[in-house]
Amino acid sequence: MGTSFVESTVSELFYLKNCKIINGQKEELAEIIVAGGEIFAIDKEFNSIAMPGLKEIDLEGDYLLPGFIDNHVHLTGGGGESGFASRTPPIRLSQITTGGVTTVVGCLGTDGTTRNMADLLAKARGLEEEGISTYIYTGSYQFPVRTLTGAIDKDIIYIDKVIGLGEIAIADHRSAHPNLDEFLRAVSLARTGGMLSGKSGVVNIHLGSGESGFDFIEEAISKSEIPRSQFLPTHVNRNENILEKGLEFAQNGGRIDFTTSNGGVEPKAGLKSNDLLLAAREQEVDFDLISFSSDGQGSLPDFNKNGELVGLKVGKVTSLYDKFKKVLQAGDFGLGEIIPLITSNPAKALGLKNKGEIVPGFDADLVVVDKDNYSIDKVFAKGKLMVDGGNPLRIGTFEKLKEEGGNSE
Repeated sequence: MGTSFVESTVSELFYLKNCKIINGQKEELAEIIVAGGEIFAIDKEFNSIAMPGLKEIDLEGDYLLPGFIDNHVHLTGGGGESGFASRTPPIRLSQITTGGVTTVVGCLGTDGTTRNMADLLAKARGLEEEGISTYIYTGSYQFPVRTLTGAIDKDIIYIDKVIGLGEIAIADHRSAHPNLDEFLRAVSLARTGGMLSGKSGVVNIHLGSGESGFDFIEEAISKSEIPRSQFLPTHVNRNENILEKGLEFAQNGGRIDFTTSNGGVEPKAGLKSNDLLLAAREQEVDFDLISFSSDGQGSLPDFNKNGELVGLKVGKVTSLYDKFKKVLQAGDFGLGEIIPLITSNPAKALGLKNKGEIVPGFDADLVVVDKDNYSIDKVFAKGKLMVDGGNPLRIGTFEKLKEEGGNSE
């Protein structure tokens, strides 16, 4: 049985030996000291260390990666497209940490009525108390945007966890179909709110299966002074047409985000993660502009051509690394080339200054990955060991694990 957050508030000290870290395209052996929830020091070899309570762990050459950042998670659940019984449940701590994710950004989706910003903020604060880093977007599919303080910019300025706006749905039959003026007004408030509070103010955009999505974003850019970097469109792997326009958007300097959860996106369109990156490479897209996100705990509805719901699944945060690992195993990309897609790239897009890299002074969000098969062994979040041997050591306040292998699914 794992440890609850009540039992895990004491700061820990770790000496991680024989770590294989990624430095650009190179792999280097290093030793790392974790103290006070941060990466305290990095060296090739520490000659002598005397720190009371220091726990030494020999990683035997396994990879030590930055904790993964998932920029699109439905923390309170999502869905409801087929009535109240189809609302997906809130996420649990171990569903996040066992996938190597140490930072999540929560959002609302289709339902901004029975689910609301107050509940999302409370859930984010709860998960933070349980050990991981959390942020949220203000708003949902609805227009006018429903906020906590009554205004988009106020939410971003006054509420610490609110870092941007989203997810705004366009080119989707479930969208509120804002006109260009409404859309630009909302984006402008997010931008100024971010500037005044030192946050990104990024606008997370849900792209539906309609072909007008990127056209709408491009029109907004052409008819305003808002920079392309303000937008973070996701579900860019929805279909081949959207992918093509998304790659063009990135060629012009915009960020794009691929969704890793199954159901209604990758499998239906036949767009595998490795193929997405091969297409990006062929189009000479800067990989610094690409990220993966899971759409975890969101509903993944399958609609027919008449807009009728014919199937429903639930997104998983664990899909983030599962799809990433499949790309590695395909052999077309090296670890150093693509690890930024789930670490430093989203950190930069979201304005998270102490996340996404293994650097002294950064948060000690770390993932130990087996050097041979890339499986997740250990996960540290803010310096605390959350997962060991692939199993959660720390669980949510009310979470109960099944007996079989500690799996909470």
